[in-house]
Amino acid sequence: MTEQNEQPMEEFLDDPLAAQDDEVARLTAERDELRDKWMRALADAENSRKRADKDRRDAENYGGSRLARDLLPVYDALTRALDAATDEQREAASALIEGVDLTLRELSNVFTKHGITIIRPELGEKFDPTFHEAMFEAPAPGTNAGEIIQVMDNGFRLHDRLLRPAKVGVSSTPAS
Repeated sequence: MTEQNEQPMEEFLDDPLAAQDDEVARLTAERDELRDKWMRALADAENSRKRADKDRRDAENYGGSRLARDLLPVYDALTRALDAATDEQREAASALIEGVDLTLRELSNVFTKHGITIIRPELGEKFDPTFHEAMFEAPAPGTNAGEIIQVMDNGFRLHDRLLRPAKVGVSSTPAS
């Protein structure tokens, strides 16, 4: 054999414990490095699983929000049709009025089934920009500034997200 091959053997024979200590240190460092990589990979996998679960829940809860928004004008139209019918029209076309009312109730049931709630502001209620959209502001006797004085359209929420704010008129400083 050549001298290069014999040199390490001589060192090993001279100090076998030092060589073993070096090997143990190298293997320990390699083990620690691999453990660190494994722990990071495990954490990444857990984070990916949590993200996927959240994405799945969001898709279940909010995946239909575009369809829900598209159905809101249908709800509004049915509500306005019932509100616009006079007592005389209700008597003359009772079957039609009943059909529109049943359709509106069925739509409301579907909304409830899918987590859509109606935001129905009351007159005198304090304006909340989280759920209300101010369409106008006007002085109104007997009110305080910031109170709702008129409701044009109800609002809607899908679970905890706002689909459409309620459209309201808000009192400014009361008229003198």
